[in-house]
Amino acid sequence: MERVSVLCLSLLLCSLSGAEIIEEREISPESVNVPQPGPSDLHAVLREMSAKLAENRLMIQQLQTLNQEQAAKLKELENQVDTKQQAQASELKSLKTRTNVTENQVESLRRDRAVGQVAFSASLLESGYGTLGPFNTHTTLVFKHVVSNIGKAYSPHTGIFTAPVRGAYHFEFYFVAYGGSHSSAVGLVKNGEHIFIAGQHQTNGWGTSANGVTLLLEAGDVVFLRLWQGYVIYDDESHHSTFSGHLLFPCETLLLMFN
Repeated sequence: MERVSVLCLSLLLCSLSGAEIIEEREISPESVNVPQPGPSDLHAVLREMSAKLAENRLMIQQLQTLNQEQAAKLKELENQVDTKQQAQASELKSLKTRTNVTENQVESLRRDRAVGQVAFSASLLESGYGTLGPFNTHTTLVFKHVVSNIGKAYSPHTGIFTAPVRGAYHFEFYFVAYGGSHSSAVGLVKNGEHIFIAGQHQTNGWGTSANGVTLLLEAGDVVFLRLWQGYVIYDDESHHSTFSGHLLFPCETLLLMFN
């Protein structure tokens, strides 16, 4: 009986060992059939990657081209803006210049209008009568009896007329002398420059002489009469010897009329 049990146990152990061997063979790596990629599949993958790379390069080139075009357009717009700004700045500068010129012209007109009425007339002696000269040098004549002095350009203290504005001025002078050993000669002087002279000589009786001139004067120019060296001039309460002048027109106003 014991032998039969031992034999059964041995058979059972043998059957279990055979099953384990069969199971190990079934799960071994050698028994698993995994497919391996071939050379054609690798070439296909490489071609696909190359195509995508080329496509990406083309897109990059297109983006670069688009970026360059946009940069060029931006530069063109900037240039247009700069050109427009420069044109506006130039126009503004020109407008300011014209405005300044207009303001200067208006100011000149106002100044001319303020001083545009210039006229004077005076005789040699304030009162009484008498003969001046002869002197050893040329002598400035001071006409003290002022009849009119519009604009206050003539000084009865110095005998000098000072032009208040640039313009055309007209002057006249008359004088009387009594005949005798001395003649009469009076000259008109501008800024120390001799312009015109009037003179007369006779042995007896009264003699008169006169002259006149129109001058273009700058503001500040001076005009006066001068008794020539060695000559005489006479005046009395009748005011025979006179000096007169007036502004014909300011030259700035004349220029504005033609501009």
